[in-house]
Amino acid sequence: MNKQGTRNPFNLIVLVAALGYFVDIFDLQLFNVISKQSLKGIGISDPAIIDKYDYMLFLWQMTGMLVGGLIWGILGDKHGRKSVLFGSILLYSLANIANAFVVNLDQYTIVRFIAGLGLAGELGAAITLVSEIMHKEHRGYGTMLIVTMGALGAVAAAFIANNHLNLFGLQSWQITYLTGGALGLLLLLLRVGTYESGMFDEVKNDKTVSKGNFFMLFTNRERFLKYLACILIGLPVWYCIGILIKFSEKFAGPGIINVVGEPVKTGFAIMYAYIGLSVGDFISGVLSQVFKSRKKIIVGYLIATIVLVLFFLFHHNVSTSYFYFMCFAIGAATGYWALFVTVAAEQFGTNIRATVTTTVPNFVRGAVVPIILSFKSLELTGGSVYAALIVGAVCIGLALIATLSLKESFSKDLDYTE
Repeated sequence: MNKQGTRNPFNLIVLVAALGYFVDIFDLQLFNVISKQSLKGIGISDPAIIDKYDYMLFLWQMTGMLVGGLIWGILGDKHGRKSVLFGSILLYSLANIANAFVVNLDQYTIVRFIAGLGLAGELGAAITLVSEIMHKEHRGYGTMLIVTMGALGAVAAAFIANNHLNLFGLQSWQITYLTGGALGLLLLLLRVGTYESGMFDEVKNDKTVSKGNFFMLFTNRERFLKYLACILIGLPVWYCIGILIKFSEKFAGPGIINVVGEPVKTGFAIMYAYIGLSVGDFISGVLSQVFKSRKKIIVGYLIATIVLVLFFLFHHNVSTSYFYFMCFAIGAATGYWALFVTVAAEQFGTNIRATVTTTVPNFVRGAVVPIILSFKSLELTGGSVYAALIVGAVCIGLALIATLSLKESFSKDLDYTE
């Protein structure tokens, strides 16, 4: 392969990575879309228990992603990006098929944790692989296509889950889980014809280079601060998805936003937010290429997020359609996920790049656990709006500081080791 990398983002590896992330997000958001329906489906009728496990199972899934991010990242640097890309797809596909047949909360908890383990590997491996096979001036287009396509997976999940299909004696939520698993297994057929990163091939047999050493990130102060900054940049995305969108039915209720008209459904809020994310990721990717800067675009998106969060929380007596439009707008404002993960890939050498690029987004996803628990704790004393404002201010403030602390990485040569 050309040492400089391909300039064409429409190649097989980008296609497989984009479809993989589509299925990844489809499966990641399945639980949020059908959680209450599935809990009722396994015989839970107490509203209090349903409300509790609606977010507790989600936290177990995100904990699985936190653990999985570390495992897959290390494997990606030791054994290759390509193997992780497909190994993770296989694991979360099988887990979602199993999820269709759980019969109690213990089984549900275990399977969501395993699904989280699998879901943790796809994005980091995909971004690392595409970043290394694309030309340095054009890799932003490749990562942009991956995340733009991936965000539409949540839209597909909401669409399928809301069709209320019942086939072969299976309930709608079971069919939705089976659909996600089947899509992942079909995707594995595209593995034929893909190839490994040339940069990884150059270092994989070099015994003098430490590969996949997670602890290298903590033995050097500058390297650790870069790593921490990369994680903090992504916090606002999962603050918005994990709080404002996940609990959209709560915020839409009387005494808060007080939506007038049809009741708000979390599944539709997720769908519109992810349409916004897809649009935002596409635009942010293009803007970063036009302005040849990752940092400037991320800062602009963070400022837009501040404005839209305030609009969201302090608009009252709005229509259902207006509420969904705000979900779309918040999604668009946080649509810098592609840039955020690309920045992480561009900050570190080939020997720990997969470790960083896989753990960073999963540590951000895992951060939804303390984010939600903080929100729930503050909500008890000050109410939902107060809690959302405090948690949001911390997440967005840290992201701004972190973005400004990093060096610009656009067109950086990635062919080096730590």
